[in-house]
Amino acid sequence: MRLATFNLLHGRSLSDGTVHADRVSAAIADLDADVLGLQEVDRAQPRSGLLDLTALAAEALHAPTHRFAAAVVGTPGETWQPWRSDDDNAHPLYGIALVSRYPVLRWQITALPGAPIRSPVYTGDEGIRLLKDEPRVLLAAVLEGPDGPLTVATTHLSFVPGWNLRQLRHVVRALRALPIPRILLGDLNMPAGPIRALTGWRSLGRAPTFPSPSPRAQLDHILADPRGARQLGRVVQVCTPYAPVSDHRPLVVQLDRGA
Repeated sequence: MRLATFNLLHGRSLSDGTVHADRVSAAIADLDADVLGLQEVDRAQPRSGLLDLTALAAEALHAPTHRFAAAVVGTPGETWQPWRSDDDNAHPLYGIALVSRYPVLRWQITALPGAPIRSPVYTGDEGIRLLKDEPRVLLAAVLEGPDGPLTVATTHLSFVPGWNLRQLRHVVRALRALPIPRILLGDLNMPAGPIRALTGWRSLGRAPTFPSPSPRAQLDHILADPRGARQLGRVVQVCTPYAPVSDHRPLVVQLDRGA
């Protein structure tokens, strides 16, 4: 099984600041993932050409199953409000997604409230700005994998230190209700040490992912709940390939039951 997580930065290229469907498709196709967690995903946003980036990723991987989970309506960094219901789906949306080559037996979405305070964030050309934190969401699927059911989830946690740990605790609680083995894919906005100390979950891949093209920190993780982790097999490959889009590198982990 090949797993990947990728913060898309809504598909924006760092070279020219634009979003092109063919670049996004090529970056996703190169991952060749059986299950892919995506963060910073746009749907019907003018800044990304009104693309449905989740559907684009599923097509690139020839994956029959995918789901997008909105966190906000509007555009982060500009005007937005928390997503509340399917009535908002006619508007520009922003959130996370899960793409799978395996059938999905069950979906679960869990809301993760944003931090109640504004926090300083480095935003590139604009320097450091005080930004209001967005609400977050956990998207989990129970898959019919090659060796039976397993749970795979994705999320994008807050950039606010401490608050992201609180959200992570909520994530682990929510996933306990789903079958083992359990895997979490995502941009957790923190290094591996605090994650391991809080959750006890095992990192399946240790490698820096941010910022691309010269990553120095690992913010993106693929984790396994130690309960049932043996059923996943051994890690035989970990890589962070350079992608033509995003300020993150994707993290890819290959598992092999026969190794």
